[in-house]
Amino acid sequence: MKRVLTMTALAASVALGAATVGHAQEKTIYLGGYGGSFETLLKEKILPPFEAETGAKIVYVPGNSTDTLAKLQAQKGNQELDVVFLDDGPMFQAIDFGFCATIENAAIFDDVYDIAKMNTDKAVGAGFVATGLSYNAEYFEKQGWEPPTSWNDLKDPKYAGKLVVPPVTNTYGLHALWMMAKLNGGDESNIEPGFKVFEDVIAKNVLAFEPSSGKMSELFQNGEIVLSVWGSGRLKSLADTGFPGKFAYPKEGAVALMVAVCPVVESDVSDLSQKLVQHFLKPENQVLLAQTVGFGPVNTKAVLPDDLAAVLPYGPERINAMNAIDWTIVNPARGEWTKQWTRRIEQ
Repeated sequence: MKRVLTMTALAASVALGAATVGHAQEKTIYLGGYGGSFETLLKEKILPPFEAETGAKIVYVPGNSTDTLAKLQAQKGNQELDVVFLDDGPMFQAIDFGFCATIENAAIFDDVYDIAKMNTDKAVGAGFVATGLSYNAEYFEKQGWEPPTSWNDLKDPKYAGKLVVPPVTNTYGLHALWMMAKLNGGDESNIEPGFKVFEDVIAKNVLAFEPSSGKMSELFQNGEIVLSVWGSGRLKSLADTGFPGKFAYPKEGAVALMVAVCPVVESDVSDLSQKLVQHFLKPENQVLLAQTVGFGPVNTKAVLPDDLAAVLPYGPERINAMNAIDWTIVNPARGEWTKQWTRRIEQ
C-alpha cells in the first residue's frame, strides 16, 4: 500500500513538474494597439491563429497612439511592451526616441508596397488610411452639385458654414494644411503658403475645426455639415451605419496616413515579436483589417471584394498616387505650427 501511495505521489509530482515546465515555456507577448473594433478584431480573429501556431500568449494593451507612445516613454530602459501599433507620425517619434528595434528581413516584405516601408527598417505600415474629402452624397445630389474632386474645393464659398476641417493637432487637419502648402509652392519646410490659404480663404467656410471623429459623425448625421477633411476608414465606419456618405480621392492625390507596427527594443521575446509583425502583413489578415476597420492593404497580394476596393486605398494606381508626408521634418516643427494655427486660424 505504501508503495502504491509513493508511486501515486511520484506520478503527481512528475505531472506537476511537466505542467510547471510547460507553463515556464509559454512565452507572453505584450501588444500595444488601438481599442474599439480594432482590438476586437485582433482578439477574435487575427491573434488566435498566431497563438495556436507559436504557443505564445498575447496580452493586449489598448490605447490610442498618444497613450501607447506615453507608455513607451514611461518604461524607457525597462520596456514591458513587445510590439506596438502607432499612427505614422507618433511612430516616427518612437523611432527617434529609440523605442523600435530593427525589423528582420523576411520574404513577406517583398510583397509590401514601398511607401509602406516608410524609408526605415524600424517600422512597417500595416494598413493605409487615406486623408481626403468626405461628403454627404445625398445632399450633393439634391443640390445638383458634382462630387468634390480637388483639395481646392475647400475654398469654394458654396460650402460656407457646411464644412469641417480638423485642427492641426489632428493628423487629418495637418494633412490638409500641408496639401494647401504643396499646392501653393510650399512643403514641410515651408508651410507658410498653407497657412496663408487657410487664413485668407478656407477658414471663412469652416463651421468648426473639430478634432473628434465622434462629433464629426454627429455633424454629418444632423445635417449641419456636408463636407469635411477626413479619413477613408472613418467615412467607411459612418457609411456602414447607413449614412449616405462617400469618400473622394482628390485629383492631386490623397494623403497617406499609415497605421504602422514595430517590434520594441529590449524585448525578451524578440523572435516572436518579429514573427508577430510579419503575421499582421499576411494577405488574409490584411483583408480582415480592410473589412472590419477600413485599412487599405499594404500587401500587394491581398485581394478585396469590389465594394471595398471602390472606397479604400487599394491597388497600385491609387496607392502610388498618394502623397506621403515627411514626419522627420514635421514632428520637430509641429509645436510651432500649432501655435501659429491657434493664433492665425482658430482665433
